[in-house]
Amino acid sequence: MKIALLINQTHKEEVAFTTTLLALTALKRDHTIIYIGLADFIYQNERNIGAHGRVAEPDSGIDDGEDLLNTLRSNKKQIINLQEIDVLWLRFDPVLDMINRPWAAAMGIQFAQLVKNNGRLVVNDPDTLIQASNKLYLENFSKEIRPKTIVTRNHEDVIAFLEEQQDKIILKPLKGSGGKNVFLIPFKERQNLKQIVEVIGRDGYVIAQEYLPEAVNGDIRFFLLDGKPIIVDGKYAAVNRVQQGNEIRSNIHQGAKAKQAFIDEKVLNLVNKVASKLIEDNMYFVGLDIVGDKIMEINVFSPGALGQASRLNHVDYSTAVIENLENKVKKYYSQ
Repeated sequence: MKIALLINQTHKEEVAFTTTLLALTALKRDHTIIYIGLADFIYQNERNIGAHGRVAEPDSGIDDGEDLLNTLRSNKKQIINLQEIDVLWLRFDPVLDMINRPWAAAMGIQFAQLVKNNGRLVVNDPDTLIQASNKLYLENFSKEIRPKTIVTRNHEDVIAFLEEQQDKIILKPLKGSGGKNVFLIPFKERQNLKQIVEVIGRDGYVIAQEYLPEAVNGDIRFFLLDGKPIIVDGKYAAVNRVQQGNEIRSNIHQGAKAKQAFIDEKVLNLVNKVASKLIEDNMYFVGLDIVGDKIMEINVFSPGALGQASRLNHVDYSTAVIENLENKVKKYYSQ
């Protein structure tokens, strides 16, 4: 089948990315891979949506992720009729283009909606991704599974929230990723609070969350497919991301270390409490960020760290994902 992956830009993709791993796995299972950047779409009429895509064929002798990316970058773009693909998989990060290309993410979703309206399978569902374009999406879920939170651009609101908690709080951008501009504010050390809110607020709204003591042990990135845990050989696709030294962020590329995650009934109960809503929203591939008994974030655009989960657990999760996608495509077009 033909799998089109919507990314930010091909030259910004990396070998370690989960997108690269999934694309390589699909290629080795004899599927054609097409990388489409957010600036690559063509609209001719409502029934004729195309894109300038970079194509990798399964018989091209590609052995690893580096080969794949080098091949895609060296291959000249082709005009792809998106009526001829089997699935469009949205794997871009809206935050990466917020500053230099603020139009990019919104247009990517809008074109993806057109592709879906023309009968092609699109994952995750672009109609719902509009509502999930920032961390406020978590507030659609049960209060018991999420930390106490406010969203504002006013530092006095944050001070009031800090007073209410009587403890340290976390400040971060409402629309952000990768651990950028994340601050821990101790209860008695608020002298720079106004400036911090102003810095974060330059790019939009600020989210303030209660601090969870369990955060000293890092967080768990837990993967779901169609609302169900990914399990291979009895092992859940998950990673315990542990921050180093005095760092408060658990993001891998901010220096956190990936360790094997211990999945207990508490974690599985949390997952069960969000599964039905994720299924209802057609969120196919999702990464939950779990601290203690709370879900801190629901990653629905381009959740990463699947490769680390495979290495730590000595199993192949990417093949399980692509096999599931193959079955989903067959079911979708047989209806």
